[in-house]
Amino acid sequence: MPKEKSVKKLNRTPAGAVAKPRKRAASGSMLAAKRDKATIRRLRAELAAALKRIEELAANADTDFLLDIPNRRGFEHELSRAIAYIKRYRASGALILLDVDGLKPINDVFGHAAGDQVLKAIAAVLTRQVRASDVVGRLGGDEFGLLLWNLTETDARAKAAALEADIDRLTFGGQSVAAGASAGVAILGPNSEAGRALEEADSAMYVRKAQRRHEVNAPVLAGEAKQT
Repeated sequence: MPKEKSVKKLNRTPAGAVAKPRKRAASGSMLAAKRDKATIRRLRAELAAALKRIEELAANADTDFLLDIPNRRGFEHELSRAIAYIKRYRASGALILLDVDGLKPINDVFGHAAGDQVLKAIAAVLTRQVRASDVVGRLGGDEFGLLLWNLTETDARAKAAALEADIDRLTFGGQSVAAGASAGVAILGPNSEAGRALEEADSAMYVRKAQRRHEVNAPVLAGEAKQT
């Protein structure tokens, strides 16, 4: 009988010895799974932050830092999108390029800080005079672009003239600022191309600038003719 007891003890010992490593292995797997899930969550958060940062950098690359409106890159992107829409849906629009005539003298006399304030005031005038669906951008130092939807050629030219008049009446610090602006118009239709539209509006703008210069000088020349 003593031999049978010793056999039972021998049988129970291996069974207990095998069960413990299995529990430790299962516990280790659970910890590894938790660590993997935590790593995945961290990587997803880092990816989301990186994508958000990329979006911010892309937006900054398309925005004028002084005026907080699209720069040339951003405006040309919007123009290309608009023309694609116009071609697809047979819509219409107008492109206006506007050049500030007297910014350089303002910078020379009052300094670039004053010139920056004039640019901000002009941007505010342009933004107030267009609809929320339209786009106002700064294409260069003293050049602005406006992308206007659903305007006839007559309406677009009237809008350009109104913008010129608003800028001519601009006051700064309670004083009249002789900034002035000349605007050129290009009509957008199903056959338009972004580069060609910009060239057309730019050419029209310089024609208009010459006209305005002649309008300013004409009274002076008339007065000199009377004196002679």
